[in-house]
Amino acid sequence: MSVAAGALTAGLGARADAALPVVDMEAVVKAAQIDPRRADSTLTPGAKASVLLVEQALAAAGLLSSTYVDGYFGTKTIDAYAAYQRSLGYTGLDASGLPGPTSLKTLGTNRYTVTKLLSPGSRITYRGVQMNTRTQSMLLAAEGLLGRTLTITQGSYNPGGEAASAGTHDGGGVLDIGVDGMTAATRTAVAKQLRVVGFAAWVRNPSQGDWPYHIHAVAISDTDQSPAAQHQVGDYYLGLNGLANRAADDGPAVSPILTWEEYQRSL
Repeated sequence: MSVAAGALTAGLGARADAALPVVDMEAVVKAAQIDPRRADSTLTPGAKASVLLVEQALAAAGLLSSTYVDGYFGTKTIDAYAAYQRSLGYTGLDASGLPGPTSLKTLGTNRYTVTKLLSPGSRITYRGVQMNTRTQSMLLAAEGLLGRTLTITQGSYNPGGEAASAGTHDGGGVLDIGVDGMTAATRTAVAKQLRVVGFAAWVRNPSQGDWPYHIHAVAISDTDQSPAAQHQVGDYYLGLNGLANRAADDGPAVSPILTWEEYQRSL
């Protein structure tokens, strides 16, 4: 093929991609965390158009009934997306129904393009625990706001490591912060700044479970999250405490709730 012909082919491909509708991955992942936790079928603001495109692709693959192609990323869509992930060979946490960048782009081949891609980054060991580089960046940003270094008592990617955690630490994006020596006001201040940079964070106390005082933080929209962590994020958006009793949120209010990416764009 000549250079001119190659350039023409590339140009036609670029124009074809430009003609396809666009899926906002940030919006889709947000909906996939929140919608399954809703008691009704209220749509996640700003996500409907993108979710519809994903659901239409799942329906075309024979994985989702047309009844559920509605812009609501509820449990049926989660199940269908998990089935699609399994069809690609993914297993375990990689087939939880929470879209990742590779599966989302593959599903959209010749149907849509994907913008605002999310990635948890690479897994690392930092301060003696496992986490990913996105979580590390979020932690450091919160510490910068606080002017203090936090003690991490439990990291991410720790399946079965702590029964009381109910699987929230099995995947990525989850940290427990030690609070020894902190006053109640300081604990609250730490939880607030973690929320500011994009964590769903709560001060946990011994009356709530078999654990000492600590701060539990889940990185919103971390695509490596375990299903239990996904549910906690959804509950956080809905004003709940992230515990099994689904009581009212008892943490410091921040408004609006931002993801890490949204926080960075706000600076």
